[in-house]
Amino acid sequence: MKTTKKLVMIGNGMAGVRAIEHLIKLAPDSYEITIFGAEPHPNYNRIMLSTVLAGGSSMDEIIINDLQWYEDNRIRLYTGEPVVKIDSANRKVISRSGIEAEYDKVIIATGSKAFILPIPGADKEGVIGFRDIADCETMMDASKTYRKAAVIGGGLLGLEAARGLLNLGMDVTVIHINGHLMDRQLDEPSGRMLQRELEAQGMKFLLKKQTLEITGKKRAQGLKFADGTSLEADLVVMAVGIRPNVEVAGASGIDVNRGIVVSDWMETNVPDVYAVGECVEHRGIGYGLVAPLYEQGAVLAKRLAGIETDGYTGSVTSTKLKVSGVDVFSAGEFKDSPDSRSLKIQDEVGGVYKKLVIRDNKLAGAVLFGDTADGASLFSLIKSGESIAGREKELLLGIPSELMGQSKGAKFESMPDDEIVCGCNGVSKAAIGEAITAKGCTSVADIKACTKASASCGGCKPLVEGLLHFYAGDAATESKEGICGCTSLSREEVIDEIKRMRLMTVKEVMNVLEWRESEGCSKCRPALNYYLGMLWPEEYVDEKESRITNERYHANIQKDGTYSVVPRIYGGVTSPADLKKIATVAEKYNVPLVKFTGGQRIDLLGVKKEDLPGMWEDLDMPSGHAYGKTLRTVKTCVGNTFCRFGTQDAMGMGIKLEKAFERLNTPAKVKLAVSGCPRNCAEATIKDFGVVAIDGGWELHVGGNGGIHVRATDLLCTVKTDDEVIEWASAYLQYYRENARWNERTSNWIERVGLDSVKEALAKKEDREALVERIEKTLSLTTDPWKEIIENRELRKNFEPLADVQTVKQ
Repeated sequence: MKTTKKLVMIGNGMAGVRAIEHLIKLAPDSYEITIFGAEPHPNYNRIMLSTVLAGGSSMDEIIINDLQWYEDNRIRLYTGEPVVKIDSANRKVISRSGIEAEYDKVIIATGSKAFILPIPGADKEGVIGFRDIADCETMMDASKTYRKAAVIGGGLLGLEAARGLLNLGMDVTVIHINGHLMDRQLDEPSGRMLQRELEAQGMKFLLKKQTLEITGKKRAQGLKFADGTSLEADLVVMAVGIRPNVEVAGASGIDVNRGIVVSDWMETNVPDVYAVGECVEHRGIGYGLVAPLYEQGAVLAKRLAGIETDGYTGSVTSTKLKVSGVDVFSAGEFKDSPDSRSLKIQDEVGGVYKKLVIRDNKLAGAVLFGDTADGASLFSLIKSGESIAGREKELLLGIPSELMGQSKGAKFESMPDDEIVCGCNGVSKAAIGEAITAKGCTSVADIKACTKASASCGGCKPLVEGLLHFYAGDAATESKEGICGCTSLSREEVIDEIKRMRLMTVKEVMNVLEWRESEGCSKCRPALNYYLGMLWPEEYVDEKESRITNERYHANIQKDGTYSVVPRIYGGVTSPADLKKIATVAEKYNVPLVKFTGGQRIDLLGVKKEDLPGMWEDLDMPSGHAYGKTLRTVKTCVGNTFCRFGTQDAMGMGIKLEKAFERLNTPAKVKLAVSGCPRNCAEATIKDFGVVAIDGGWELHVGGNGGIHVRATDLLCTVKTDDEVIEWASAYLQYYRENARWNERTSNWIERVGLDSVKEALAKKEDREALVERIEKTLSLTTDPWKEIIENRELRKNFEPLADVQTVKQ
């Protein structure tokens, strides 16, 4: 009789969850799985944090496994709940808040934490590491207020952080203790070339500098160096290395050296307790790159599934940096030594540098700058240890193999099956081959959806394409990017098919349009939910489970797992009575922080999930929708009501707009503002829809953004009356709703489609009236979610703690 064992994993990061994914495939239903994560998020791609900082991805887009995945695999997830001890005598783990979970097997996958230099001032406000989403959010918030950032550490992580801060508009200086950048992966010539490239992008460098102190009172204001010089900085990011998170192991009697000591099968010294990832030390080595951690996870999954496997014997690592067009690759040895010889080419004009380090006719290491296309194949040669005698120049010059008398396919045929092609997601050549030959993948998009190869940084895409043609031959098709990896259909094709076949549910769309993943993903499910609601406002039933967490709970989840509550304050105008009510509620529920927002509202932060319905009921105010893809705020100045410069009633117009469009679902969040004169005190020209009063009328501005990528609005038109403002705002918002991609802000949408096309679409009054009619129909069907939950007992149950999962946070 099959028995189900209890598996508890401490940590919810990439390495551990990857091992769980393997285990579920190898031995489905063999374990009842519980995961404790210290962060308030599901599993996300930490490698992509720099992309988030650089503005290339949103936080939602780097989620690897959304909450639905945990539910689908019957995994009990505790978020924001670090474990403090493993009680091996009684076979249970204990969390910080006292949750106890019994186990038959335990995996410790607690990862690592940023190393903070032990120097005076390191504990000041504005001094952070760069390891998680909270660090990203801190940097983004700081960029809104401060301008000068210092990044200590000129390694891979430091440069990626610096590039992100530069994109956020900050003045960034990188401080590095050694003489050239990335000195643990690059030699001096390539390090210098990298520095010049980044300097051309606006990054500043201070090399051979040792930081002695961070100055300032409460918050960081600068740095002092050992040579007596100093630097002003409002934000200090330390990227000087990582340290394994070993506290729980140390507190539980598990052998710890620099990391948790494990065997080749990832076993600790305590029976049935395993460890994997950045927290471990294997044969005296700790790894910080994802590929070795995935290799460890694969071994552990087989071990737990009862499948015979060779042990993990260690990894040769490679490093790739791709920030803002700078391509750098490094693997193995990169320095010259007495027993090795090296071949180099350096093209300062073309910005290309290549170096091969050779020992005993074998490739011992490689450095590539500017052209990294051969990185994977060189890495394969380093790992295989095969002789390259007679091929040195071919490898250095990167001459196409067919010109050297070798067929193109020979290159891929010679690759070992276990060679990792996608380092971000640990996908081997064999896995890609299987996806093509056994699972019918015929495009890179198919392979991405099936294996996740090329799904992160995309640097391996040329190699994946090569393998596709090698295995599939003429059956290979051009990649077509769909709305996500679950489909090759574009947004327009999906909407056309929904309309043509009158598809009415998310599940129906996925089935009929033959989604590759039957349950979809965190990207397509919310998108389909929005498109269906937009197309069929009267018939479609909103699917709560397809919404992101904030929208399911109608409050913004915070990094500690609590929520923030923002009641609607129309046009930023409130009253003493409402202020007293908010204060009373804040005291009743012990709200730890009350803050005025940039949108002229009041934010109650630190609210427990179970307190949300009661708080909403006591407030007796509409939801401010500060959490969703909907109308957020309408910011106003006092206009001619009080201001001597005001020419129109800005507050009255703002309140009118906010009451007209509150609760409106939109592709992405929408912010409005109304300024009473061209002095523009309400900052209307960086809003999605901005209204600026002029003598005798209003200017209507569109497509602005004050976020990461600041964009000033474009002037849509000038109107004379208040009714015209409402008509144009309604038509514009509905046209945006019907034509933008899900999660596409108006600033990006305007850039994509062009202002002229929007003007043309809204030019005729009959077209505007048709759009107004559709948006009014949609708005007439909306209800206040807080009130709905207060009045519906069944909905309130979602916020009540259950007997055995009372502290589970989602």
